[in-house]
Amino acid sequence: MSRIGKQPIPIPAGVEVRLEGNTVRVKGPKGELSRTLHDAVQVAVDDGRVLVTRASDEPEHRALHGLTRTLVANMVKGVTEGYEKRLEISGVGYRASKQGDKLVLAMGFSHPVEFEPPPGIQFEVPVPTQITVRGIDKELVGEIAARIRRVRPVEPYLGKGIRYEGEHVRRKAGKAGKVGGKGGGKGKK
Repeated sequence: MSRIGKQPIPIPAGVEVRLEGNTVRVKGPKGELSRTLHDAVQVAVDDGRVLVTRASDEPEHRALHGLTRTLVANMVKGVTEGYEKRLEISGVGYRASKQGDKLVLAMGFSHPVEFEPPPGIQFEVPVPTQITVRGIDKELVGEIAARIRRVRPVEPYLGKGIRYEGEHVRRKAGKAGKVGGKGGGKGKK
């Protein structure tokens, strides 16, 4: 049995879980999410808990068991608490701002980079060097944060760019320069 898959998911107060065939709909105080699950996995609501079972012990079904349980648990957490990813900007002249709902990034290009938030996503810019991406869908929050980071990933020499909060970027030493007089090595004689 999958250690993760066999754990029941408690349904908090104010959250409603509905099953329609292979589709799970979770409605809570922050919104509603739905997801269609694989046929090899069955989901049941019993006594204030969501239980996930699998059809057989085939390796694919065993993998889907834990995955499905985690996806449903993320949906329940999303509609109650929500998710957020924080990004940090470092570099001279690099900054973020909000214009209406849009996120506008000045990242050293000849033009500003604009991000229109998809439904269910909000951007916050508490200071020009910090961005917060919020939403109820964990997958979508992570995807949007990754797209923002992809505009200018942190480079290893000076550490300039966009990084996740707490992300450690390994720094490299710059070019060492010449050691010892002219030429050196084989050349013209």
